[in-house]
Amino acid sequence: MFDIFSYVPLVFVAILLLMFVASAVRILPEYERGVLFRLGRFAGVRGPGLFFIIPGIDRLVRVSLRMVAFDVPPQDVITHDNVTVKVSAVIYFRVMAPEKAIIDVENYLYATSQLSQTTLRSVLGQVELDELLANREKINKELQEILDRHTDPWGVKVANVEVKNIDLPQEMLRAIAKQAEAERERRAKVIHAEGELQASEKLAGAARVLADEPMSLQLRYLQTLTEIAAEKNSTTIFPVPIDLIKAFLDSTGQRPKN
Repeated sequence: MFDIFSYVPLVFVAILLLMFVASAVRILPEYERGVLFRLGRFAGVRGPGLFFIIPGIDRLVRVSLRMVAFDVPPQDVITHDNVTVKVSAVIYFRVMAPEKAIIDVENYLYATSQLSQTTLRSVLGQVELDELLANREKINKELQEILDRHTDPWGVKVANVEVKNIDLPQEMLRAIAKQAEAERERRAKVIHAEGELQASEKLAGAARVLADEPMSLQLRYLQTLTEIAAEKNSTTIFPVPIDLIKAFLDSTGQRPKN
């Protein structure tokens, strides 16, 4: 007679074996690595793909290698010229050495976050407001180099730092607006003065040409008369300068009467 209870231990062993194998199998995607600890000691980095661990003996810590965009919350910064501003930034970083990110620092995300906040306040406190507004790219590069140098022992690479928003006090905004308006007025006056200077130089040159060539003055006189006649349909009486007909009188042998 078939005794089903005799197979219970075998089924139980099979289930335990399947559970053991399932817990031993690990699959990691391309963008992740596993830091393996065997009996508490570092045993290497695993992944990507399929690999096995020893359940109960090995512990696997997964680490993402993808780029992380971290927002630095607004920080109250006092610039070198004693202006209080609120500055926020964004940091782009990634893990390059998973074993360092797990072993050498307790929480690399939190550590990088805190370091970025203190570095932002420290660097911006050494520059003046005008430099902060005008040379943002230079400041971004300086922040990136400082953060990358400090996070390198953690296996973290800071790729880029961007200062996003700079919130100024209202009185400072009004002062900047007045300064910009005064600058625009100054430029307008300079441009107007340069135009007047160029016009005066051209007029002086024209006067020298007319003085050297008397006939050119007569041609200009005739051109002006043509323009007057074209503008209004009316009769214009004007005296003819004797210089205009002097050449014709000389050719015919006549002399103008006084």
